[in-house]
Amino acid sequence: MRPFRELRVWQRAHELALTIYKATSTFPKDELYGLTSQLRRAATSVPTNIAEGCGRDTTNELVRFCHIAGGSASELEYLLLLGRDLGLLSEPDYDSLAVETTEVKRMLTAFVQRLTAES
Repeated sequence: MRPFRELRVWQRAHELALTIYKATSTFPKDELYGLTSQLRRAATSVPTNIAEGCGRDTTNELVRFCHIAGGSASELEYLLLLGRDLGLLSEPDYDSLAVETTEVKRMLTAFVQRLTAES
């Protein structure tokens, strides 16, 4: 078991999830069970899967959960693009969130590579 709160990748993913919650708080109420919910679920899935992987017994399991987190980050990338194209996210908000999502994906990839090299 690893302490997930100490991982920089988890910290960045957690901050991204908080930012997504703030960004979607202004979405129309008719999107509450649509895009708002999907964005929030994808965003929270990233740090959640990292945390769950840290609670597992083996490095291989942690790597597997990090891959799942990466898939959720890719889902988030698309949902942000959809939100921008629907006019729910401004261009500057989209740009900022997309950059942060890409950074979390990069950090996840580097973390998985490091874990794989160690095992």
